[in-house]
Amino acid sequence: MDFDRTLKQHILECSENFPVVLVTGARQVGKTTLLRSLCEPNRRYVSLDDPLALALAKEDPALFLERNPPPLLIDEVQYAPDLLTHIKMRVDAQGAISSAAYWLTGSQPFHLMRGVAESLAGRVAVITMLGLSRQELIGRGAAAVSPFAPTAHSLQARAHFNQSAPWTSEQLFTNIWRGSFPALARNPRLNRDVFYSSYLQTYIQRDVRALAQVGSEVSFTRFVRAAAARTAQLLNMADLARDTDIHPATAKQWLSILQASGLVYLLQPWHSNTTKRLVKTPKLYFLDTGLCSYLTQWSSPQTLEAGAMSGAIFETWVITDILKSYWHTGRIPVCSFLRTKDQYEVDLLIEQDGVIYPIECKKSASPSRHNLQGINALHQLQANAADAAVVCLIPELATLGARIQAVPVGFL
Repeated sequence: MDFDRTLKQHILECSENFPVVLVTGARQVGKTTLLRSLCEPNRRYVSLDDPLALALAKEDPALFLERNPPPLLIDEVQYAPDLLTHIKMRVDAQGAISSAAYWLTGSQPFHLMRGVAESLAGRVAVITMLGLSRQELIGRGAAAVSPFAPTAHSLQARAHFNQSAPWTSEQLFTNIWRGSFPALARNPRLNRDVFYSSYLQTYIQRDVRALAQVGSEVSFTRFVRAAAARTAQLLNMADLARDTDIHPATAKQWLSILQASGLVYLLQPWHSNTTKRLVKTPKLYFLDTGLCSYLTQWSSPQTLEAGAMSGAIFETWVITDILKSYWHTGRIPVCSFLRTKDQYEVDLLIEQDGVIYPIECKKSASPSRHNLQGINALHQLQANAADAAVVCLIPELATLGARIQAVPVGFL
């Protein structure tokens, strides 16, 4: 089963305007599968997972590119960073190129992006890819509506397809527990624990250790588990380091590895010039809830839904799916969250054209006006706060207050 990825159209548009297109993201999110499905018949494909191809690319990048002329797709280009300089030389020598001569994929941007910035600035379109979104999972990737925002127009458009593909709480938490990797979605019989166990071992042994020189696999694995247990929480680096028994500087370095490799996302706090009574610490989110659930050892969707992390994991899923609705259309939204010293909070703020859209995430089928305190506080702090949404388990769209809608999670 092949999934219709929303990002397809954006990749094709970038290919018409840039000589190089680089798709980055965590391993197994579908980068290579998507690009190969878009390849013209004459575009060559070379994977640097192949030891012979890698040896040539590292030892003689010029000869590698001579033997593999464009149009070319190079998979896992981060293993041979010197290729980037030689690609730049060839692009510059050929002058203006109307369509991408080189398509590249990379799974470890924390080393790769430094080379891209130095070698290919102005010549490359960098595209971030995550796992499957809700719309891609139900087969509406190419027909996806615009990125999520709690406007009347956006919610009406989403209400149409939600009627034909409603989601129960059981279906939602099954999806949360299994995660968004295409391999798991493609094969329901694939053992989820075996997949994530292998994924974690591969990630540490092949990627992190090789590129970041992490000394202890045991300590790093413990750190990743501790970070997963803190998804949807304010980041407390000292607390994370103490629980993992490592130095805070090491914790900071390891978290930057998780962030740059596409496994976690730091949501920054919103700030206002009119008040200082706001927290300054970011919130931590795992970008795949299946991996997060595996790391925190929830054995089934049912135990996860009934457990202590259910609210945090629900919020994580909502936030990441909203991010996918933007990133998979090539847009980088201005996102933040609100939390005041008085403990009023709004889980997500999306700013567009000078307007702030507040979004709350509540694992409840009957949201109340108590859920609106953070939104009301925002309205007092910021006059340009607009229509708001409380994304929850309610079956149908409902009005909670002036410009505040209770939105079914299936609308995402």
